[in-house]
Amino acid sequence: MNMSFLNCGKAAASTLLLAMVVSSGASAATAEKAVAPAGPPQKVAVLDMGAALFNSERAKVIDQEMQKQTSDDQSKIRTLAEDGKKLQEKFKKDEAVMSDDEKRKNQEKLQEIGVQYQFLVEKLQKLTQDRRQQFQETYAPNLIKAITEVVQEENYDIVFRSEAVLHYRTGYDITARVTEKLNAQK
Repeated sequence: MNMSFLNCGKAAASTLLLAMVVSSGASAATAEKAVAPAGPPQKVAVLDMGAALFNSERAKVIDQEMQKQTSDDQSKIRTLAEDGKKLQEKFKKDEAVMSDDEKRKNQEKLQEIGVQYQFLVEKLQKLTQDRRQQFQETYAPNLIKAITEVVQEENYDIVFRSEAVLHYRTGYDITARVTEKLNAQK
């Protein structure tokens, strides 16, 4: 039997859902007999930790420094993209009158530009990823402190990561307040 992983997941979910529905009937009958008293309402919040951290003033300063450090490579990437586009347009325009040798040289030059472009793009992506990771590791304690302060000041019972919540009203989002606390730290 050849079932895809996705179909297996759907089948398992359907089985689990069916089991929950069947067992909830028995649970509902039991629950009617012994209803637990409701506790106090809980104060709930949602937080996007990445946004809180990377929208902070420190992150913006580091991003500006990164832009300055990589400006030469960014300029080279733009130049290579323009050169490649011009070469392609020239090739399309003049292809009919070019000799095989000219066509081959044009293709080699275009391929060389593509290799240089790809190298620089990957280099910048790796550098950016490394800097983001380093920033996260360095300022994680500051983020935890800011979250703790907001939770204690606002007396939240539960804080969910925004990635784990399917839907919420913006009034539950404390991301901006956590960023403010990060910015207030010295």
